[in-house]
Amino acid sequence: MARYYLPWMDRLYLTAMAISGIALLTMTIIIPIGIFSRYVLNRGESWPEPVAIICMVTFTFIGAAVSYRAGSHIAVTMMTDRLPDFLKKLCARLVDICMLCMTLTMLYYSFFLCLDLWDQPVAEFPIVTSGQTYLPLPIGAFVLLLFIIERLAFGSQEQRPVVLIGNHG
Repeated sequence: MARYYLPWMDRLYLTAMAISGIALLTMTIIIPIGIFSRYVLNRGESWPEPVAIICMVTFTFIGAAVSYRAGSHIAVTMMTDRLPDFLKKLCARLVDICMLCMTLTMLYYSFFLCLDLWDQPVAEFPIVTSGQTYLPLPIGAFVLLLFIIERLAFGSQEQRPVVLIGNHG
């Protein structure tokens, strides 16, 4: 099973990394455009802020799944570093199970949030609806869920070549 699942997770990892990177790049371009428009042209545009918020939400939730798989998420390990190896592994499993529960909760509620807001327009950006702007939440939760399942079934993937891209440490 790992022979089929892991290559798909590698592709998903790279795709999610690209999406979150593009969202971050877009956000860093859009914000100065809004500032320039407001303070230099003396004309406040309505679209830069909602686009930047959509990019920030995309970067945050899809990027969180990427950082979870890479093991670069925030973790306080002061206590667990001092435990024997078998307790370290037990704590790691417990954390993964807690992550699974939280991710399932996030997936459930974010899906229904999108569903409830699907037809509500965004005043400043009428091309999209509020439900569409929140789509990165359930998508990011679903990607994170797949990475959690991968970690529970096959262990940490932090040392895979595709995950180590760009790590020089």
